[in-house]
Amino acid sequence: MKTSTKRVLVTGGAGFLGSHLCERLLNDGHEVLCVDNFFTGGKRNILHLLDNPRFELMRHDVTFPLYVEVDDIYNLACPASPVHYQHDPVQTTKTSVHGAINMLGLAKRTGAKILQASTSEVYGDPEVHPQPESYWGRVNPIGIRSCYDEGKRCAETLFFDYHRQHQLRIKVIRIFNTYGPRMHPQDGRVVSNFIVQALKGEPITIYGDGSQTRSFCYVDDLIRGMVAMMGSADDFVGPVNLGNPDEFTMVQLAREIIRLTGSTSTLEFQPLPQDDPRQRQPVITLARDVLDWQPRTPLVQGLQATIEYFKTVV
Repeated sequence: MKTSTKRVLVTGGAGFLGSHLCERLLNDGHEVLCVDNFFTGGKRNILHLLDNPRFELMRHDVTFPLYVEVDDIYNLACPASPVHYQHDPVQTTKTSVHGAINMLGLAKRTGAKILQASTSEVYGDPEVHPQPESYWGRVNPIGIRSCYDEGKRCAETLFFDYHRQHQLRIKVIRIFNTYGPRMHPQDGRVVSNFIVQALKGEPITIYGDGSQTRSFCYVDDLIRGMVAMMGSADDFVGPVNLGNPDEFTMVQLAREIIRLTGSTSTLEFQPLPQDDPRQRQPVITLARDVLDWQPRTPLVQGLQATIEYFKTVV
């Protein structure tokens, strides 16, 4: 059944996730307003969309108010990798907090439904494993990652208070490690780091002993979950974990990428950065039960597609 056409705002729409979301929404028949200040996003990611008459691009920083008319808002604007969000930590916090206030204000004025792209980082370095949505987290409020972790936690607070105080129709998702084509080659995330180093034949940098774990969700699966959440009943506001519950160590990931690229890279171990989580794995029971969602893409298949993309940009 074809959905009715909506005017959809995607903040951070020229970023890794945002560009895939814009593409999906256009394919679903909607009009898309892509807003980005291009701090980490890039026009390359959305060049193929510019000729679509239902796509509009606006350069704008969400820390300033935005006056547009829309039906749905996906708030993705914020640097999401440690390299980028630690570059200007004050601006990172402002993007999460002021950006949330401005987008919630827009939703309040227009009556739009609004989705917050929150993060597994709200769980910090967890003492509960795997992490259900009911876990409140263990976050250092004054560390080098706090600008992102606490900024996203505060944004969740604002969303729920606007919901309770102003009856806004909100959706909150917590995104776990996601990878795929259009990742920034220098974003410092483990998948992009490993692939770039492998393609260049450089030593693959592993922090700590490599036993720390992550769960990797392919971008197409994540976008499918995001759209399902926006389309769910208004009384289901979240938060809901979106990620892949299959867990891999850093050493396992590095060796798989070396195998898939045919690289001669070796492993190089370095000290673990401050506040780097030991493990991160989502409980996705809520997403399965309410959204009928779970990841479908095996890690090998997703890595192959990501490697092919990186061959064009490295």
